[in-house]
Amino acid sequence: MTIVYVLIAIVVIGLLVLGSSVRVIAQFERGVVLRFGRLLTTTRGPGLALIAPFVDRLHKVNLQIITLPVPAQDGITRDNVTVRVDAVVYYRVVDPAKVVVDVQNYHHAIGQVAQASLRSIIGKSELDDLLSNRERLNQGLELMIDNPALDWGVHIDRVEIKDVALPESMKRSMSRQAESERERRSRVITADGELQASQMLAQAAEVMAEHPAALQLRLLQTVVEVAAEKNSTLVLPFPVELLRFLERATPPETDRSATPPAAPSHDVPDAAPGHLSDPGPDLHDLAATNGVRATTRS
Repeated sequence: MTIVYVLIAIVVIGLLVLGSSVRVIAQFERGVVLRFGRLLTTTRGPGLALIAPFVDRLHKVNLQIITLPVPAQDGITRDNVTVRVDAVVYYRVVDPAKVVVDVQNYHHAIGQVAQASLRSIIGKSELDDLLSNRERLNQGLELMIDNPALDWGVHIDRVEIKDVALPESMKRSMSRQAESERERRSRVITADGELQASQMLAQAAEVMAEHPAALQLRLLQTVVEVAAEKNSTLVLPFPVELLRFLERATPPETDRSATPPAAPSHDVPDAAPGHLSDPGPDLHDLAATNGVRATTRS
């Protein structure tokens, strides 16, 4: 029985030793082995990795792309505007040995460098660049973070500025500026349209001055446009050109000196009471017939 217990104890101890010496490394991980605190040159790949129990210590390093949100940072831009900017950093490990040996906690280190670089970018940039030229700022921020990260065995894949928070007073000022700019553009467009319209009207006036009939055609077209409305009363002015046409069509008057004078007509006016006027030839004949002599008074 004693021998059986000894064998069982040996088997259990062997299993414990074997379990402590076998490690499973995933496909996206790499193993860094420290033997008595000294780094081994070879890293362990994915699969089963055997290490010396109680001698070696295995550190697993994730090689996947890690997303690190950078907390919002308050800063003052180069044109003295207070803003609040946050960003996100995408990075991955390229050298597992440096990550284990050269830096204590590379996640925290990358986060601190990202925050300091973001504040530096805010101070070097203007507000317009933060709002409209983010691509260039992202590239500059990526270079600032990547320089120290390469010494730690980390590569920065991408850095993005997510949001730029502005004070409410600055938002109102920018809104008024945008409205003023749109008003200026609308006035310039209106003035340009009026200038082009005046030039075209001047050319049309010159054509109508050379050809008066064009004015009548334009008048008739206006009449047609106005007549389309059933609820309007149309007062059509008499065209002056029509008077000129009638004047040209009227034949000239004949010369009166060439025609013989007409015979004068004898009109007998009514005699006023108490006044005897010249009765004319008919009155003399009437008086001779009645045997009365008629006298004529001037």
